[in-house]
Amino acid sequence: MSPSAGTTFVAPASLTRRLIIVMLTALAMIVSLVAIAPLVPSAHAAGPLISQGKPVTASSVENGGTAAVNAVDGNTGTRWSSAAADPQWIQIDLGATVAIDQVVLNWEAAYARSYQIQVSSSASGPWTNVYSTTTGDGGVDTLAVTGSGRYVRMNGTARATGYGYSLWEFQVFGAGTTTPSGCNTDANAALNKPSSASSTENAGTPAASAFDASATTRWSSAASDPQWVQVDLGSTQSICRVVLNWEAAYGRAYQVQTSDSSTGPWTTIFSTTTGDGGIDTATVTGSGRYVRLTGTVRATAYGYSLWDVQINTTGGGTTNPTTCAAQPTVPDFGPNVRVFEDSTPDATIQASLNEVFEAQKDTQTDQFHDRRDAFLFKPGSYNVYANIGFNTSIQGLAQNPDGVTINGAVTVDAFNASDAGNATQNFWRSAENLTINTNGGRNRWGVSQAAPFRRMNVLGGLDLFPASYGWSSGGYISDTRVTGSVESASQQQWYSKDSTFGSWSGSNWNMVFSGVNGAPATNFSTAPSGVHHTNVGSTPASRDVPYIYFANNEYRLFLPDLRTNANGPSWAVGAPTPGTSVSFSQVFVARPSDSAATINARIAGGCHVVFSPGVYNLDAPIVVNRANTVLLGMGYATLVPQGGVTAISVGDVDGVRVKGMFIDAGTTNSTSLMTVGTTAGIGTSRAANPVTVQDVFFRIGGRVAGKATNSLVVNSSNTIVDHTWMWRADHGNGGTVGWTINTADTGLVVNGNNVLATGLFVEHYQKYEVIWNGQGGRIIFFQNEKPYDPPNQAAWMNGSLQGYASIKVADSVTSFLGQGLGSYVFFQANPSVNLSHTFEAPVNANVRWQNMAIVSLGGVGSISHVINDAGPGVNSGTNNAYMLSYP
Repeated sequence: MSPSAGTTFVAPASLTRRLIIVMLTALAMIVSLVAIAPLVPSAHAAGPLISQGKPVTASSVENGGTAAVNAVDGNTGTRWSSAAADPQWIQIDLGATVAIDQVVLNWEAAYARSYQIQVSSSASGPWTNVYSTTTGDGGVDTLAVTGSGRYVRMNGTARATGYGYSLWEFQVFGAGTTTPSGCNTDANAALNKPSSASSTENAGTPAASAFDASATTRWSSAASDPQWVQVDLGSTQSICRVVLNWEAAYGRAYQVQTSDSSTGPWTTIFSTTTGDGGIDTATVTGSGRYVRLTGTVRATAYGYSLWDVQINTTGGGTTNPTTCAAQPTVPDFGPNVRVFEDSTPDATIQASLNEVFEAQKDTQTDQFHDRRDAFLFKPGSYNVYANIGFNTSIQGLAQNPDGVTINGAVTVDAFNASDAGNATQNFWRSAENLTINTNGGRNRWGVSQAAPFRRMNVLGGLDLFPASYGWSSGGYISDTRVTGSVESASQQQWYSKDSTFGSWSGSNWNMVFSGVNGAPATNFSTAPSGVHHTNVGSTPASRDVPYIYFANNEYRLFLPDLRTNANGPSWAVGAPTPGTSVSFSQVFVARPSDSAATINARIAGGCHVVFSPGVYNLDAPIVVNRANTVLLGMGYATLVPQGGVTAISVGDVDGVRVKGMFIDAGTTNSTSLMTVGTTAGIGTSRAANPVTVQDVFFRIGGRVAGKATNSLVVNSSNTIVDHTWMWRADHGNGGTVGWTINTADTGLVVNGNNVLATGLFVEHYQKYEVIWNGQGGRIIFFQNEKPYDPPNQAAWMNGSLQGYASIKVADSVTSFLGQGLGSYVFFQANPSVNLSHTFEAPVNANVRWQNMAIVSLGGVGSISHVINDAGPGVNSGTNNAYMLSYP
């Protein structure tokens, strides 16, 4: 900090001593210039400078401002200095063995009296001296040397002052840069890999454009310092070369850094303060899964801008050599996707919305129909009123929710005329990535399960109940902003996460919040008429869903970043969502006519897959064995496994994102409908880049007489299961529902460690609804109904226990946390059936349960205890019971 006007600046004593040394040294340098003979070997024609920006290490540093990298940054205003002790060293890794013919040392005031210049092929030696002196006098030493090595070291053995050793610059000249042996310069390990950036100039310059090998697309940042862009190589790689193709707005000072985590810590493998734009080719040595360019000083008034980044690797780690064959960036999504532009007359759009709603609104005739629909709104403003029926999605195509505005409403109500107050079957519909301008009013979203309200911006209030104040039974909000109040009214239960509300009003059985600003504090009464709110503060791990947007006349896929301890939406009004943008040239748009083999070939070839609306009959699983692959369903795209196969099988890989898929069991029993990882991969931590399963819904029966032993089996550790409804149907088309017809044992089986389930809805399975075998698991919000149809008690026994618990935590588990849990019975087929307990777990201080609700719906059936042999029960006389904690 410079002294202000009128202030007397007094140098500290240590600085005064340093200035004296500098002046004396300067005097000595002047004398040396007029000496008859130089004290160091004379300069000669040398090879090019080969050390600048190379990796460098030192025996010590004086403080954080005098790092070793400062000696190879080309800046004579920064320096490396060591501790004040002998000996000390600093060494440079040239990246390959090269011939060396000159070394230049530009000493600061604290110089070496005795030192050697040494070379070696190994960072740990043995070392060969190519120069040595015991009469060093500081200043600039230009040393003619002969030798070769990958590593060059200045080894100081006697200091000339009471300070350490200090170099403004350490320069090595020689035979020029050499690509290390085994460096594969023909394969770009960064090509089309997931990327992110500190900022983007606009929607047309996303991070992904720096890694798409295109010289016509680019990433550019905001016009400020510092900024960064990074790429996920998918696994730890040995990195040997980095090529940067700068646009006109380039970096004057920047570093190339590596890490095994997307959030660091970062290791610098290249650094410069004299960047001159154009194409920079850096031979480097380092390893990491993530590679980041961090710009610290811009060369222009604009941001940082790169046409392309190429990363070459050698050995250590694996890469997938195949990349997705180029796909259309403006694809045909099929006949069930309607794309609107704000230049289209509102009346035309309204007529289209009405036509789909009329075909999808009726509870009795439409909820098990094969029709699927999606509405996509390009950026702009629309004056329409959208009623949303079954198997229908409405979504904005801007990069942020505030880029598409519906001036009106996006509504779900109790539409069925024959049962006008009943919204308990308002399933399978969604709204995403829109602004709803209620014009000072309120928007209605009266839904039950499988109806996510995501990335929404509501200007006004939001009602979560039917207009009749009838029945509604559970829903989900995430990544949403509501400026007014949110009213739950008749809703029986609800889960909200990572959002901001003006306020919240309402509580019945189980209202749960995580990471929600404006949510009520925890207040979980044991009285049936009391408030039942659970607020867990932040969401421990959260990564919002992948989504489609439209910019610069092409479609793109956006992948939001992972957040820890998330609070509030991942986006802010007027600002881009942090994450990675992927061109649709890397996205295969599947149609229902495509076979599993066709889709799998595209995945294996490096493509992400978007499933257009429709029903996909699969004779083989959709298999994902490539890290960071995205499977994204539009308009409740439905996978129906045939012949007992699994619908989706994810291997032991990181970062796979599955969103918006509807899996409907086929008539031949499947052992599982979806698997994540194998048991062989359970021990691998994927915390830095977990698999996410979001808005994935499972159905057994109802449409057809489906059968599946398990719906979802999670073996991969750290998986995030965010909003899923697993439903063994209690009603449906004729002949599709019954105790021996749509058979299903368990909804969710968790074998992986540290798995997080947020918004877990599991209903009507015939044995345990959830089996949790992994350590460190966590559930935030659980909604469950037991099967309606056990014919009698004898048909529903678990050994000597009556019935099966809703959640079974294995006896071997020593750490688990469940928060905001509700389970209900309605033994319609035989009200005399009883359930011994709702939750079952080992008694362990680290296996914890908080805020549990049990209900006998209308007194039809009973439960003896909440958990194990603890807690109250419910029956025809006492319909509701609550328990605060266990053990």
